[in-house]
Order: sequence, then C-alpha cells, then structure tokens
Amino acid sequence: MEGNHNSIQKVFIYLKDYYKVLEVDYDATEENIRLNYLRLALKWHPDKHKGDSAATEKFQEINAAYKVLSDPAKRLDYDLTGIYEIDKYTLREYLARFKGMILTCNGLGISHLPI
Repeated sequence: MEGNHNSIQKVFIYLKDYYKVLEVDYDATEENIRLNYLRLALKWHPDKHKGDSAATEKFQEINAAYKVLSDPAKRLDYDLTGIYEIDKYTLREYLARFKGMILTCNGLGISHLPI
C-alpha cells in the first residue's frame, strides 16, 4: 500500500512539464539545464518584481523544475513517471520527449502496425 501512496504523491508533484518550464529540450545536457535555470531565475527573481505574486510563483516553478532536472536520479524518475499531457505537445515535441521510449520499443522488436 505504501508504494501506491508514493506513486500518487509523484503525480501531484509533477504537474508541470519541467523541460518547458526551463525552456530546454528533452535531451538537454546538465550544462544547458543549469544555464537556462540561471537565466530564468535572474529574469523572474522576486527582488526584480516586488509585490508581483505571479513572478514569485513563476520563480518557485523554475526552482522546482531545476531541483528535479538537475539531479540525475530525480530526472530519471520524472522522465518515467512525470505528467504526459500528450494533447499539449506538437508532433516534434512529442517525438523529442518520447524518443527513448520509441527507440526502446523498436529495439524490442515491437513493430508499428499500419493504421
């Protein structure tokens, strides 16, 4: 029962596409993630937007995304269990986001059926 509780908690934690929050590609390097985090954190820092609660919320979102994507173990966990809002992706974003899964399926001999 404890395992189910942890899975439910993860779903609530990962309500955003952290790659989009940090404006990086899904296969971004740790360095690209770090640089974009720094750029966005400076841009949305609450000290630059005194009294703007939307800017503070954006800054917190950026920090949450960086906390997950900068840690290899948390990033892998996010990639495997994160929110998949497929209808919000363009085809290019979808293929970039799920290419590892697609390549794995092809490597396992799972063929594509004609539609």
